[in-house]
Amino acid sequence: MGLNLAIDMNIQELLVIGDSDLLVHQVQGEWDTKNTKILSYLYHVHKLMKRFTKIEFKHVPRIQNELVDALATLSSIIQHPDKNFIDPITVKIHNQPAYCAHVEEEMDGKPWFHDIKEYLARGEYP
Repeated sequence: MGLNLAIDMNIQELLVIGDSDLLVHQVQGEWDTKNTKILSYLYHVHKLMKRFTKIEFKHVPRIQNELVDALATLSSIIQHPDKNFIDPITVKIHNQPAYCAHVEEEMDGKPWFHDIKEYLARGEYP
């Protein structure tokens, strides 16, 4: 889908970063594949690659790709009526981590997670 999106946006040069070393090497033709399920995928990727004037594939270890993994997980759970559309997600990078060292008791005497627990039990917002 990413390659198709880049083609639709008329992008001519593309750097594709992947966390699967195996797939990156297979797409580049450096390693053969014995998995017949992957062959049609590789054929399709090679067909799309011809649409770019320059395309490069680079492997990035998963440990260096935590933000992308989190975004991929998030995007996989978001449902949109148009299956080919993804709502943009704004990501802000802060200079220091955000955390809460102290949570005060709510005025109603219920624990901080009470509303969450009620939502999970009843499926209704408080």
